[in-house]
Amino acid sequence: MSDLFREERNCWRVAEADRVAFIVDGERYFRAVYEAIRRAQRSIFLVGWDIHSKLDLLRGGDTKDASTLAALLDEATARRPELHAYVLSWDFAMIYAMEREFFPRYKLGWKSHDRVNFCLDGEHPIGASQHQKVVVVDDRLAFCGGIDLSQWRWDTSEHRVDDERRTDPQGTSYPPFHDVQLAVDGEAAAALGELVRHRWARVSDAELADPSGDLHDDVWPPSVAPALRQAGVAIARTLPAYREETEVREVEQLYLDSIQAAKRFIYIENQYLTSSRVGDALAERLAEEDGPEVIVVGPEETGGWLEQHTMDVLRARMLRRLRDADRHDRLRVYYPRLSVDPHVSLMVHAKVMVIDDVFMRVGSSNLSNRSMGLDSECDLAIEAASSDEHGAAIKGFRQRLLAEHLGVSADALANAEDESKSLASAIESLRSGDRALEPLDGEVLPEVDELVPDASVVDPERPVEPEALLPSFVEPESQPNRGALIKLALVALAVLALAGLWRWTPLGEWLSVEKLTEAGEWMEQRPFTPLYLLAAYVVAGLAVIPVTLLFIATVIVFGPWVGMAYAIVGAEAAALAAFGVGRLLGRDAVKRIAGSSVNRISRKLSERGILATITLRIIPVAPFSVVNVVAGVSDVRLRDFAVGNLVGVLPGVIAAAFLTDRIVASLRDPSTTTVALVAVAVLAVAAGVYALRRVLRRKGQSR
Repeated sequence: MSDLFREERNCWRVAEADRVAFIVDGERYFRAVYEAIRRAQRSIFLVGWDIHSKLDLLRGGDTKDASTLAALLDEATARRPELHAYVLSWDFAMIYAMEREFFPRYKLGWKSHDRVNFCLDGEHPIGASQHQKVVVVDDRLAFCGGIDLSQWRWDTSEHRVDDERRTDPQGTSYPPFHDVQLAVDGEAAAALGELVRHRWARVSDAELADPSGDLHDDVWPPSVAPALRQAGVAIARTLPAYREETEVREVEQLYLDSIQAAKRFIYIENQYLTSSRVGDALAERLAEEDGPEVIVVGPEETGGWLEQHTMDVLRARMLRRLRDADRHDRLRVYYPRLSVDPHVSLMVHAKVMVIDDVFMRVGSSNLSNRSMGLDSECDLAIEAASSDEHGAAIKGFRQRLLAEHLGVSADALANAEDESKSLASAIESLRSGDRALEPLDGEVLPEVDELVPDASVVDPERPVEPEALLPSFVEPESQPNRGALIKLALVALAVLALAGLWRWTPLGEWLSVEKLTEAGEWMEQRPFTPLYLLAAYVVAGLAVIPVTLLFIATVIVFGPWVGMAYAIVGAEAAALAAFGVGRLLGRDAVKRIAGSSVNRISRKLSERGILATITLRIIPVAPFSVVNVVAGVSDVRLRDFAVGNLVGVLPGVIAAAFLTDRIVASLRDPSTTTVALVAVAVLAVAAGVYALRRVLRRKGQSR
């Protein structure tokens, strides 16, 4: 492999780094960020998918200085009058509301030092996200990879099952977590500084100059030892087409070009494995008689219930494709096991690829379709074709990762590789003990596989217009009627226009918990509060307002028990209203398109109406209002839809009721009691979701 990088094809820029370091796992990365911020002189940029103000960067009480992110930024800017900090976090979808910090704009914006600037990044198409994870200090040091400065990311490389330090800002423990970040300086850091400034300018409309003046102090963190010196670093991006910005697919092209160039092996660590084009490229190499080995390390399950019933399903389909192509037995797919009794596996969140020990990449991009063309991504890559020293460093990095997963020393792995004829053979020879790489079957229940739509809906690679979702719900037997298409297009445009009003006009100011809470408090003072609230839910449902926002605001105003009751009744009324609209306005048009056939979703709704409605509500393949309207034009019975919707919204309503109430209480009174109550609420909601999952599984198996 040589001269792989091509600017404007598979990378944006190739820039020289004086120093490069591989930072494995959150403990080392968070310490490095802490040290870099403490040394910053002019500018700090933090760009992420999620950023938490209360993230504790240092664990174990080894510092007397501020170590939570917000406090550290305040302290650094107060100490250096010329220092400015810029924090840019994705303006997240409401589906992640219960996983995110409440009121981040207040925590990192209004409440911080006046030279700490905070913005939520919503400059992307509908359904996309800002997924880059980049930190730049003084344009002289940059970090890029898969680790967000957020909760649930900190862990040591030992990944102890019972590590008491592995807790989120609320004090709740979470499972072991693995990820990787790259540190670079020199021209590479300056290039990433240019990248994040461009992003900041798009969101805030403020052009920022490069750091100026004499910068004598070295901002490189003392705890990080460079692994490479004088290395060319390729910066690859994914940017979706949006407004004046054209589509950029450098991340995908670099995957395809490097896979094609592989000779001996392709080593992958990734959270997902669903990208169609990357899957095609891997399958093509596996089918070759003398192609490379493909070693994939991923999580046993990708995350919460939603991901396990969407992305895990798509991964299962991809693994079947790859195994069908693997005629020469060169594919190995593993998950890292940490303990047998109790069974504990490691959450692999890393986005790493190493090929033939002469090419490596670390970044934010998952092996998913959306990372190739929908989400904003940034990866760094290095090839070592002209340097034995660089090749040795890349090999050491790859062996370091494998040794961690196998629970052996890097020397033991190196010896096994020397004695084995292949990397796969070396791994197999070391798979023993509690901590090991276990083969990942990846299969899912057939009933779940059958319910989940195609990847183009669950994991799209480009922005999806509302009308493009139609094939996922109907399968036409004949050419569609032009009048029906026009009618459906007008309905789709109306929905899109409503979404646009909430997004880009002053009406969007009402799409906040604060504004909705004010409206709820006004209703609470009226004599007919239940009727006002019921009407508000119906109107909001028809106006495509996110229902999760309504749940949270309702609980804040009326408390957990009354708020939960109001939310359940309101959600049911909103769903039935949209269902009725679908029956009245869309049924004939959809029937003319679909002929006499019944599409896949409609079949499931009619044959297993209650179970299918519950599943479609819990697995949100489309917004709440859209699912309700589509159900209205399907053959599902009103009774089944009503019962299924009622059961399906319960997890979200219960989570909003108990978690919102307790989290708000803990913010107002951060005592041990309120924290304990939050933990109890989390456990109760988790138990309820687990029980519902068991019921759904039993019902699916009995069909």
